Amino acid sequence: MRNCIVKQGKFKIRLGYLIFAIVLDAFANSLMINSNMGSAVWTASAVNISTLLHSTYGTTLFVYAVIVTIANQLLLGKFDGHIFLSNLLFSLPFSYLVGFFSDILNPFQLNNLPIILRLMVDILGLIGVSVGTSIYQRCNLIQHPNDELAYLLRFKYLHGSAGWGQLISYAPPVIIMIICYSVTGRILSVGIGTILAMFCQGIIIGFSDKIVVPSLKHHYSF
Repeated sequence: MRNCIVKQGKFKIRLGYLIFAIVLDAFANSLMINSNMGSAVWTASAVNISTLLHSTYGTTLFVYAVIVTIANQLLLGKFDGHIFLSNLLFSLPFSYLVGFFSDILNPFQLNNLPIILRLMVDILGLIGVSVGTSIYQRCNLIQHPNDELAYLLRFKYLHGSAGWGQLISYAPPVIIMIICYSVTGRILSVGIGTILAMFCQGIIIGFSDKIVVPSLKHHYSF
């Protein structure tokens, strides 16, 4: 009985951290979008697809996530119902939260701030995205399929390297942005923040694993 109570208590704590991490990640992504200094790689890719297809941003993010969820199953080499459902459960609220926070931030006109302040906002957003990702990965409940992709690459193929896992997982969105550019002749939401995200986000996630809520540990079995 006592063990059951302890487990329930730990689950509630992890659930609380998960909710916090989802909100933090969505808000941080919105900061990067609204600063107009370059969004995180997957986010920038979704912005370009949304513009090309004239679809709402939240819906584009969700459909994008469904496709990546299927790709994750192929990487696993078997159907994992828990990962499949958890990816979808994460994607739905997260996708529309990003759009919601972006709308809330619009009146502040962050993109009209001096360039140094915009860069600071963008970097703050990148740190927030990385910390949020680190937390919800270690909660071991549900996570975004894009991060699941990096997670699978990190622990199944790359000996636990967060930096390489994140970097290699960026190949699909980069290819998609190139395709969008070839069709429209322009590329959106790409800037210094995108470059920083490509090469630094995985490193910040690995660092956050050690210093942000260190009581949360990775659980993986491949």
